[in-house]
Amino acid sequence: MIGVGVRRLAAGGLLSAPVAALLWVPWYARERPYLVGVPFFYWYQFLWVPLSVLCMIAAYLLLYGRKRTSADPTRR
Repeated sequence: MIGVGVRRLAAGGLLSAPVAALLWVPWYARERPYLVGVPFFYWYQFLWVPLSVLCMIAAYLLLYGRKRTSADPTRR
């Protein structure tokens, strides 16, 4: 089984990936390629909305797992 430190590091990487990808503006500050008539600059940013959600879900599962119930005594 993966250690807690490795899972926290992976979760941190998943949470920082969308931030880093969107803060690096010169990489996506262009018009081409177009996707259904929308310039790359716009659809690249919109693409990160669902990708960010997936990264957050994966980070949550890495940190807390799937087996949390309301009867869990460690839950606050």
